[in-house]
Amino acid sequence: MAGRMNRIGVLAVCLALAMALGACSSKPQTKAPVEDRSATATQPAGAADAKPLPGAENAGKPGYYTVKRGDTVMRIGLETGQAWRDIVRWNNLENPNLIEVGQVLRVVPPVAATAAASPVTGAVSRPVASSSVAPAGQAAPAASAAAAAPAASASTAPATATAGEDEIVFIWPGTGAVIAGFDEAKNKGLDLGGKAGDPVVAAADGRVVYAGAGLRGYGNLVILKHNNTYLTAYAHNQTLLVKEDQTVRKGQKIAEMGNSDADRVKLHFEIRRQGKPVDPAKYLPPR
Repeated sequence: MAGRMNRIGVLAVCLALAMALGACSSKPQTKAPVEDRSATATQPAGAADAKPLPGAENAGKPGYYTVKRGDTVMRIGLETGQAWRDIVRWNNLENPNLIEVGQVLRVVPPVAATAAASPVTGAVSRPVASSSVAPAGQAAPAASAAAAAPAASASTAPATATAGEDEIVFIWPGTGAVIAGFDEAKNKGLDLGGKAGDPVVAAADGRVVYAGAGLRGYGNLVILKHNNTYLTAYAHNQTLLVKEDQTVRKGQKIAEMGNSDADRVKLHFEIRRQGKPVDPAKYLPPR
């Protein structure tokens, strides 16, 4: 009997020790679960990283553009129908190569809303031939030109501006045959054939808002701004013969045809209406 009691006592002691050890090993699991540590670690970091990107308060507003992956200031200028240098100035960008996805940029002049309600709109909406300084964003000279016009014409200026948007008469920028037509998804303009060195001419009076090779897929590129509605682009050139901010006339030689960033010698020609590519064949005269 005594031996049995001793065994029961030993078992009781062992059971008590096992329960005590089990309690000790379970305490850390209830004291410091992973989710608690994550919550404490991420909350301060989330608060620190929650800085709004530049211009975020203007997201979705007319006249503003939200930067997407792969965008550059030059491409945004082409997509919105603006000179890239104007976009840099309007947004006080210290380095145009440093823009962030989600950043919101102004893509219309700061005085656009005021100009829309004034006769100055009539002056700046016309082709560069009649108001060459307006596309540069220099509101004061444009206003002076408008002020010098007879007062009687002020009342008809808005109507003239609306009708005049489509009054640009374009010419063919090259003599080669069309080798690829317009396709909004695959080819945002016309491709003209030719040989290296063939002349590329301005399709209308305008101002050079870009001349360089910084836009991927276009090679050596010239972009002309004709008024507040139209841009034209001339891509894959061998040689560029104009510089930014230069005023050019319809038919002036601006480049020589080449195959930069292309699989063959060709001229890729685009007409953009308020930044949107349109079919040049609908704007060019029949051959």
